[in-house]
Parts: sequence; C-alpha cells; structure tokens
Amino acid sequence: MERLLYKGNISGKSCKTQHDINFYKKQTRKILADCGNINPEDIEEYISRGGYEAAKKAVTEMNSIDICQEILNSGLRGRGGGGFPTGRKWLLAQKEINDKKYVICNADEGDPGAFMDRSVMEGNPHSVIEGMIIAALGIGADEGYVYVRLEYPLAVKRIKKAVEEATKLGILGDNIFGTDKSFMIHVMEGAGAFVCGEETALMASIEGKRGMPNPKPPFPAQSGLFGKPTIINNVETLASVPGIIKNGALEYRSIGTKESPGTKTFALTGHVVNTGLIEVPFGTTLREIIFDIGGGVTDDEGNLDPDGFKAVQIGGPSGGCLTAQHLDLPLSFDSLTSIGAMIGSGGLVVMNKNTCMVQVAKFFMQFTQNESCGKCVPCREGTKQMLALLEDITEGKADEHTLEILYNLGLAIKKASLCGLGKTAPNPVLSLLGYFREEIETHVMQQRCPAKKCKSLLTPVVIEEKCKGCGLCIKKCPVGAISGEKKQPHFINEALCIKCGACIEACRLYAISEGV
Repeated sequence: MERLLYKGNISGKSCKTQHDINFYKKQTRKILADCGNINPEDIEEYISRGGYEAAKKAVTEMNSIDICQEILNSGLRGRGGGGFPTGRKWLLAQKEINDKKYVICNADEGDPGAFMDRSVMEGNPHSVIEGMIIAALGIGADEGYVYVRLEYPLAVKRIKKAVEEATKLGILGDNIFGTDKSFMIHVMEGAGAFVCGEETALMASIEGKRGMPNPKPPFPAQSGLFGKPTIINNVETLASVPGIIKNGALEYRSIGTKESPGTKTFALTGHVVNTGLIEVPFGTTLREIIFDIGGGVTDDEGNLDPDGFKAVQIGGPSGGCLTAQHLDLPLSFDSLTSIGAMIGSGGLVVMNKNTCMVQVAKFFMQFTQNESCGKCVPCREGTKQMLALLEDITEGKADEHTLEILYNLGLAIKKASLCGLGKTAPNPVLSLLGYFREEIETHVMQQRCPAKKCKSLLTPVVIEEKCKGCGLCIKKCPVGAISGEKKQPHFINEALCIKCGACIEACRLYAISEGV
C-alpha cells in the first residue's frame, strides 16, 4: 500500500523502489552490493552470485606473482586508514623466503561511530574469507586469522559459521579446490582495546601478549606474527580483492580517482537527515555525501536546516574537522592528506552550527587518552596534558599562552609517538586550531562559548518579563549572587556567579536563561 512507502524528505513523493531514494541511488555499492540481498549464513547463496569464483581462478590459473601484480595494478589501497598500496605490501611478503607465512584480517574496528567492517562481516562474511584466500595464495601463506572485537557478537557468529561452511566444501582447509594448496582460518575475539587496531599490537594480542605496539622496522611483511612474514589487511580491503581478481584491475580502476581507485564505505552520522552506511567512489565530494545522500543538515531538534552546516569530522579520533570551504573537495587519500586530514577507517560525523568545536576536540582527545596503551611517554603523558589544556579552555581557566602550548604539544606528540594512535591523536585539536581559531580564541580571550555548550562559560541571565520575584532562585544560589525584591524581577551579580546552574533548575517559570 502506498501509505507504507518511504516518502522523500523534501518532495514528500512516495518512492516505490530503492532506486527512487536519493540515499541509495546516489551510491555505488561494490563492497556492500550483496549485504542485505543474500543470507549471510548460507554459503550457497554467496556461491550462486559468483562467490569464490575469484578464489578458484587464483588457485587454479594464477601464480603468486600474478596475483600480487594484479592487485598492485588495480591501485587498491588499504582501507584501514593508512592507504598503503595493498599490492606492494603483498609483494614484500611474497619475496620473503620462509616455511611459514600468515594472513591476518584486521576486524578490530574501534573508532566511535564506525560500523563499516561490522556491517560487511554481518552481511557478507564470505567476501572477506575469499579475499583472505587470494591474499594467502599471493604471498604463500597457509594459515590466517580474523581478529574481530568481542563487542560484535553477530559478526563473530557469522564469520565463524562462514569459515565452518567453507571448510566443509573444501574451500578452506587442506587441498583447497582439489589442489595441493592448503589454507585454514582461525577467528580470534579481541577484548576491545582501540590500540589493537595497530598492526604490531594486534599481532601481540594474537600471540597471547598484552596488546601494545612495537617499533617498525622490521615490518610485519618481513617479521610479523610469531616472527614470520605476515600481511595484515582490514575487512573492507580484503572484501575488495575478489572483484579485482574476477574482473581485472582495469575494471576496478574505472571508478574512483587515479591515485585512489575504487569505492569507500563511510558511516554517516551526526546532524544529518539520513544516517547510515554508505559507499561512494573516491572523488565524491562532501557536498554530494551530506546534501544529496545524507539529505541535508538538521538542527538540534532534527529539523532540516539548509544553512546549518558547520563542520564534518572525518576519520574518527585520528582524523580532523573539515569546514564549508572543503565541501567541494574530492575525497581521496591524497587530497585529505594535503589539508592535514585523513580518510581513516571511514567515520563521517556531520555537525551543525550549534556545535561547540572545542567540546568535539575534547571528546576525541578523551577517547584517545583513555585508549592509549601507555607504552610511550609522548602518547601516554602528552594526550593527558592536551586533554587538561582543553578542559582549562572549556572551564574558563585558560590564558593567552594556552593555545601556543596546545599547538606545540600536539606537534611533539605527532613526531615522537611510537605508533599510529599517538601520531594521529592530536589531529582533531590541530584542525581545531587551524580552521576554528576564532571560536577557540573566543573561549580563551572572552571566556565565552558561542555555541553555548560550555556551561562553565555561561552566565545565567534573568528574563525580566518572565520573572515574578518568587525568590526560589535566591534560596538555591550557593554563593548569594542573586538579589531582588519580592514580586519584582531579580538580578544576577556576574562577579559573584559561579555558573553552577542551580538557579536555572530552581526556576519554575523558565525565567532564567542559560546565559550568554
């Protein structure tokens, strides 16, 4: 019935198919193509749509050099955040002479608001397994691990079942596809430490050690898991591999940009009409993502606000904020690096004009500080000090020297930290200082939060036409900052007010605003 159909956000017109909905028709789904269209717990459905044909082609028609070269020719770059050419990584491991090699799928997705890897594992786990098989054939490995976080119980269940089904059909295990080659996969559940997304920390966790990073070199391709050559790719990277082997590198390069071919999945959240998982070609602009696919920016009540865009946080705790001047920037690994940001794992948090950017930077710094493994001093102590400086700013305790200290400290942490977590931890703060300098200076110099989100910087104000002089606020004020006659509008002494908010909570007539 038409009344049950989805209606366009602006036009109000009923959409009869998925292709009539902007959120879907503006996407190019490759990795997510089968998610929601097949039963992820039935290997036969995956096979019926051409599943494992690429793996069979790789094992029966190609040698290891051919496989690595095809991936290199495709231009596939790691989707875990670093963007390192996947084929080059595989070739480094392939050249190593060793009796044992490993393939690891990094499914330890830990960025706040990111759920790309989880959705692929839940919706199409066999695509990840097929990618791992091809990777193993490419470097000469016979054993692999899927390292998935414990907080993803459905993903864990489905990837385990997929491994079990593939093993029963002879796609995994000994003599795969009836050949003399073998490859087995283990599924390991991580305890949820953000730092275990880093390669060396992840391998330490698999080995039964505390998940802490180690210096590189040697790189995992040379000496990785248990000291053996190892390649580590994330879920999205591995899920891209079967299509490349099946259809060729040239077909893969037909979408995206020259330096960043293919598609990228993003978790679109925040102040936007349509939130969810999206997949677009590299080169797509933020404007297309936010206003065409996302449907536009919303206010704090969820209503469409055409002029409400303020910023978008890209790349999670490791990324930075982009502003209106970047809306038409084609998204790629290199374009974002050139402006001090990064694709990261693919989180996109849209923020409207009522967002306090200092609070945003403080949130991400709190996250990285909590998740620091503590092994190196720059990350362990530096992020703690950066967080303390941000707290000073939001509480009105900062001075003209605070911003200089914050900037120099951020640069020092980026340069001296041991692993990627520490090296990218200052990014949200550095982008704040770069693109929202006026807003942060208003916090420091004027002791005022333009977005009215830092309570310590808000001085309550009595709305005279509403105040009846009942005296409740006077009784609740702990420092005697409010005065006035009964049945007459009261007044707040700014010099005495400690901005605790007790008067606002006490007033039954809503005659006291949060302030300015």
